[in-house]
Amino acid sequence: MTTALIVVDVQRGFDDSEYWGARNNPDCDSNIGMLIGHWRREGWPIVYVRHDSLDAASPLHPNASGNEFKDVLSGTPELLVSKSVNSSFHGSPDLDAWLRASGITSIAICGITTNHCCETTARVGGNLGYDVTFVLDATHTFDRIGPYGEEVTADELSTITGVNLHDEFAQIVATRDLLGSAPDGFIV
Repeated sequence: MTTALIVVDVQRGFDDSEYWGARNNPDCDSNIGMLIGHWRREGWPIVYVRHDSLDAASPLHPNASGNEFKDVLSGTPELLVSKSVNSSFHGSPDLDAWLRASGITSIAICGITTNHCCETTARVGGNLGYDVTFVLDATHTFDRIGPYGEEVTADELSTITGVNLHDEFAQIVATRDLLGSAPDGFIV
């Protein structure tokens, strides 16, 4: 059994701080790079997911330069999924069908944003029966304003995502712990 690395929405448009606001975790890209490098060295499957926004004003719209992947995404993935919603399981081609056809029952998730597309992918993956590992420090998000005008920082949102997912939908891990404890034949 092999674990697929699901790299969610690591796109240049998320570097637009004027559009998105303040973010957390400046080490996110580096951690994603370490995960991709490790998966490549081991010959394990990698899936890149791209958000193709339907909003023409979004930096993630297919006609915008921000739709392109960041440089940290090296090489060609085994699967490229395009989506316009939060879950990587609701895109094209069908991620669930590909994982099942490949005999993969375990996934590790990293990418952008922690509390939207990454968390939703983890929840759906857990509900579909996958063994989900969520690499929290290989994700980042942005400060948000709540429904009553309260500001919630990106760090708070990341913590909340970890609490929401842990032992319910996924195991929450840090990049260093995941890669540092990877024995031969490692299955996340």
